[in-house]
Amino acid sequence: MECLRLTSPTATTPTPIPGTAAIRFGIALLAVFAFALSYDALRQMAVAIHIRGLLTYAFPLVIDGFIAIGVGALLMLRTAPTRSRAYVWALVGAATVTSIWANALHAVRLNQQTRPGSGLRLDDRTVGALSAIAPLALAGAVHLYIVIRRHPAARRQEAAELTATDVAHTPADVARDSSDVASGATNVAEVPESSTAAKAHTPDEVSTERLTLARTAPLGRNGHASRRHIESTFRARGLTIGRKEADQLKVVIQAELDEAASQ
Repeated sequence: MECLRLTSPTATTPTPIPGTAAIRFGIALLAVFAFALSYDALRQMAVAIHIRGLLTYAFPLVIDGFIAIGVGALLMLRTAPTRSRAYVWALVGAATVTSIWANALHAVRLNQQTRPGSGLRLDDRTVGALSAIAPLALAGAVHLYIVIRRHPAARRQEAAELTATDVAHTPADVARDSSDVASGATNVAEVPESSTAAKAHTPDEVSTERLTLARTAPLGRNGHASRRHIESTFRARGLTIGRKEADQLKVVIQAELDEAASQ
């Protein structure tokens, strides 16, 4: 039997912004320079507080490295409970303030020891403010890099999944073969019953795109639709979903599963 499959409109991948790779490279380079400037000041502060030997090289990594990791953790936990996010914010804030204070103190003390008349001389407040740029630039650069890197990738992945799901649920027009035509049979267009059943069980307030995404969630016990898995699938993609909507999606998907099992 020869089948002619109709193609449905597929989700188009958003056109990447020109120069994205160059912007990402520039942000990474900025983060490296900011880290190097802050690293130099913090290492000298480590010597001043009598940290011995090679451990002075580890002191800046503890502070500025924690800032970089903490910013990444904040982006990963953007859908986490408020208490958890507040805890990470407090840790990142403490590390950032410590780095700024250490950089400023280092610059001010060196400025006070500079002899008058030996080139450009700035007041202590200006020196302290300028020295705070490096740790702030480090935190900002890490944040920008992660945001720019994750956003296009998430859009491409979502578009690909929607396209694959649309193709999987496309109705098929089936034409009889030549022997059937010779016997006088007419062409019959067959539509999958599961699609009809899905439309019958789909509430008006359920979005087609969100239902498509919910279908990708793993099944729960005994092969039944799971509200928890649906919620986890949405939150893994940075999307919010309420319990009521998750229950509605679960009911629709379970109806589709029951319809498929009865065939």
